[in-house]
Amino acid sequence: MTAEPPSRPLREVVSLFLRLGFLAFGGPAAHIALMEAEVVRRLKWLDHEQFLDLLGLANLLPGPSSTELAIFLGYRRAGWRGLVAAGVCFIAPAMLMVLALAWAYVRFGTLPAAQGLLYGVKPVIIVIVLQALWNLGRKAAKTRLLIGIGSLACLLTVRGGFELPVLFGAGLLHGVLRWTCLKPRLSPRPLGVMLLVAGLFVAVPLLIAKVTLVTGQATPGSLFVVFTKVGATLYGSGYVLLAFLRGDLITRLHWLSSGQLLDATAVGQVTPGPVFTTATFIGYLLSGWRGAVAATVGIFAPGFVYVAAAGPLVRRLRESPLAGAFMDGLNAAAIGLMAAVTIQLGQAALVDAMTWIIAAGAAELVFLFEVNSVWVVLGGALVGLMVGGAG
Repeated sequence: MTAEPPSRPLREVVSLFLRLGFLAFGGPAAHIALMEAEVVRRLKWLDHEQFLDLLGLANLLPGPSSTELAIFLGYRRAGWRGLVAAGVCFIAPAMLMVLALAWAYVRFGTLPAAQGLLYGVKPVIIVIVLQALWNLGRKAAKTRLLIGIGSLACLLTVRGGFELPVLFGAGLLHGVLRWTCLKPRLSPRPLGVMLLVAGLFVAVPLLIAKVTLVTGQATPGSLFVVFTKVGATLYGSGYVLLAFLRGDLITRLHWLSSGQLLDATAVGQVTPGPVFTTATFIGYLLSGWRGAVAATVGIFAPGFVYVAAAGPLVRRLRESPLAGAFMDGLNAAAIGLMAAVTIQLGQAALVDAMTWIIAAGAAELVFLFEVNSVWVVLGGALVGLMVGGAG
């Protein structure tokens, strides 16, 4: 049997994440679902447990979790070159689309309408996320305890709990209970080392937030510093990003108006790929294309650094029973978080009879006929454009 050419894995990484960069609508939960469909079920780069481990670790890191998951997957498939290629290919299409929208916004003073597109895509995204939850949840729910931890994480998130304490708490709870049951045979040291490493990923962003302080006018250099701080310190969803940007760009620096920030956030939501490309739009508004590039590089660069630092740890964590127990609790909580987000997205997506019909059709294609998720998303977009959001 001939060996696989070294360049083939890299080509696969580039091909997959360029495609997802153009088609991955719907935010982090949808991105994760599409990646699971591609790398686990279609391409079989890794199994569900390995995917869950990477997802759990990506959720622990500051920055855009789905982009960091893409970077992790690229690293696992093609090493350091894959790490860079996956992130760049996933980010670049969205960045270019947002840059075009920013130019139109500055030129014409408004955003091109995208309501019809999203009207058809959102119900499809709900179905694809549900499919990923079913596939990943079956693997994460190894015991009744893990089912309970995942359910509690979902409930806490729905009721407004902050993601990071929920994830840490779930991992710590399961690790401690595991050690309590097996303590005659297991040392707690691996779990302590795991918590120390995870704690560093919290302490470092807080330190960065303290030492990066920008004043004066918006320039490419100052935008890079501001958005590097955001990318290095932000945990949570796009709504948390909105709060960060409001505090820095409106309240402290007075660079943007509230209306401009809301428009920038809307662009991040309506384009495929990472929601953090909101930074591209803001950078263009404040300092042209150079500002757009500086803001984009700034907000995403910390994610590459964090993944490069954490990537080699994943296999070692699974070798320790206690660190593995921490990861199992973390993975169960990550599924709970995805379920909570799905509930929230469903309330916004399934708004009338037509959207329920679109969702039902997507469910039939995905669950019964196992049609590739990417084609289902494209079909939803086409239907949304045809009905124009008038359902």
